[in-house]
Amino acid sequence: MFIRQEYIDLIEKSLGKDYIIVLTGQRRVGKSYLLKMIRDKKEKEANNNIIYIDKEKREFDHIRTYQDLNDYIEQHYEKGKINYILVDEIQDISEFERTVRSYRTEPDAEVIITGSNAKMLSNELSTIIGGRYKEIHVQSLSYKEFLYFHSLTDSDESLAKYIQYGGLPGLTKIGLDEDDAREYQRDVYHTVLLKDVIMRNKIRNVTFLENLVTFIADNVGKIISANNIAKYMKSQGENITSTTVIEYIKFLTEAFIIRKVNRYDIHGKKLFETNDKYYFEDIGIRNAIVGGNREGDIEKVIENIIYQHLIQLGYTVTVGQLQAAEIDFVASKGDKRVYIQASYIIMDEKTHEREFDNLHAIKDNYPKYVISMTPLLTQRDDNGITHLNLRKFLLSDKL
Repeated sequence: MFIRQEYIDLIEKSLGKDYIIVLTGQRRVGKSYLLKMIRDKKEKEANNNIIYIDKEKREFDHIRTYQDLNDYIEQHYEKGKINYILVDEIQDISEFERTVRSYRTEPDAEVIITGSNAKMLSNELSTIIGGRYKEIHVQSLSYKEFLYFHSLTDSDESLAKYIQYGGLPGLTKIGLDEDDAREYQRDVYHTVLLKDVIMRNKIRNVTFLENLVTFIADNVGKIISANNIAKYMKSQGENITSTTVIEYIKFLTEAFIIRKVNRYDIHGKKLFETNDKYYFEDIGIRNAIVGGNREGDIEKVIENIIYQHLIQLGYTVTVGQLQAAEIDFVASKGDKRVYIQASYIIMDEKTHEREFDNLHAIKDNYPKYVISMTPLLTQRDDNGITHLNLRKFLLSDKL
């Protein structure tokens, strides 16, 4: 069992503060393993009592409502000890928020839950308990974690594997054979789509939903409008309204399959309300959906990976709009801001101008980066803009 220490530290830091700790993220990114690690660690301390429920195991099928959950906890609760109430995939329990609200106020209880749907926070949990929860979003493996999990050293070959297969932790057991890896990724994707999108939202037009995901996968990093998607689907014989497109995209983001990135007006310092970009939570799943070699996709795949790493570094990320030009990423953390352009290889003057001139047009003093896979590049300064190698960026803990 590999240890993702950063997440363990975040969980430990949040204990004892009267919070419900909520681990969110797409299925199969490792939330269950983190919960088991906490369980195993706390079991070793004599003053702790562990109440562990895994809703993906049939032995817990009978826990379907908050009353069932209350009954199970009461049967296993031990006064005089610290009771760790750990529930995996809690969204499968009806009105679970009633239970966690009740036990949050108990002086001898710590509540840690996992969920694979953002709606349980935005609508269900937050409404009934207010701000008394700590969300820890668990992502698929970073590049550094990928190297650790697969016993690889940093190299162009290892980066190529990460770009191709992404960071689902389960690939450690499956291996990086292309046929096996793709079969596993497609299985994970269809499970998420079925359980967290189709069944949860009672979707009837499954064919359109699958076509929509394929469309977004094929257009990663491009500005997408619901109207344009509706027009495209109509040209393919599907009469879909833009309202339906918006609704289905919302379901996909709630299931953490994709993440929406808003556009930010750099001069006007405001967010645009229409036409966003979308990136996948795991680039391997995206690659499995579109299939084939897709060598022409490398730019958008690199962009997706850079976005993921910025989120892992704790940044809030938007797409920068600078009059007619676009900045791939505006990343903010507190009062810190960085501008980033993503590119594959910069070998000619035309590509150099395209990537660097937009950044030079920004008239403020925040750091500016171009990140690429240009050969023999580690890091260099280009008239105040840092040109950074993708591998070095993915191995960094800060910008």
